[in-house]
Amino acid sequence: MILLEPQNTIIQTTLSEKLVKPSSVDVLFVDYDGVRFRLSTPEKKTQIVLSMQIRCWDELVQFGALNILQREYGSLLLPQPEAEYNVSLLIDLESAPTAPEDRSAFVLSLALLKRNALAAPFEQAFQEQKTLEASGDQGALKAIHYRDEEAIYVQAAPDRVTVIFSTVFREETDRIYGKVFLQEFVDARRQPSIQNAPQVLYRAKEPPAEIRHLSLRNSEDLGYVTFVLFPRHFANVDVAASTISHIQLFRDYLHYHIKCSKAYMHSRMRFRVAEFQKVLNRAKTEVATTEKKTVSGRTLISR
Repeated sequence: MILLEPQNTIIQTTLSEKLVKPSSVDVLFVDYDGVRFRLSTPEKKTQIVLSMQIRCWDELVQFGALNILQREYGSLLLPQPEAEYNVSLLIDLESAPTAPEDRSAFVLSLALLKRNALAAPFEQAFQEQKTLEASGDQGALKAIHYRDEEAIYVQAAPDRVTVIFSTVFREETDRIYGKVFLQEFVDARRQPSIQNAPQVLYRAKEPPAEIRHLSLRNSEDLGYVTFVLFPRHFANVDVAASTISHIQLFRDYLHYHIKCSKAYMHSRMRFRVAEFQKVLNRAKTEVATTEKKTVSGRTLISR
């Protein structure tokens, strides 16, 4: 299966090109989960403004998103974002790193703007889990409504951090494919080589116990996927960063592969239909046509 990358490819490609040859730009584009971006040069071509609009911004700010963006981007973060956007970065191409490796790392960090903003509730939950080990209490439930009818719920506990995805399956076939994929997560964890992977649980329609007290919509097209993260999954900074990058994209990863599987099945069905048509065409009997002539040699034509 294909793993989706956490960085935005358009940001990465555009900034890499502009660092080599600065020019005016004004690009609007959309990432996963309806996140809107804009790359523009409002004043001069060596200064690019990168702006992002995400529907759960107010919730992310409550969980410390501004502190994370300040830590990652420092002076690049504008105090006042561009109109109709939640956050903006001012990138001065003339002050960008010149070494190839440093420049690539700089561009990659900018392309991870969405990932870094969404990391706020996870980082807060990881820190909260360490403080709860002594008290034994349960942490507060963090809800991130990043899509119209879907959300991510994060809750810290003394020995774990629970992450719950609510996802909508628009079609009956999507629910079937999703169940097959999620069952594969459960079965794969039984292998000795990946028994340290997070535990994955799936519930259809009925929400898990951690969020059952919320007023959630009860519908057949809703499913809930629970990840149980243990301290080994965020033991240090690098491991925690990798865990956050992967788990953020789970919903997109799941639906992406559902659509790919349906497209593959449709292509195989069309191929089989074409093969059956060839067999039927070969089975047709050819009608023998013979010319009938008169005694004088003229050909008879039927009308």
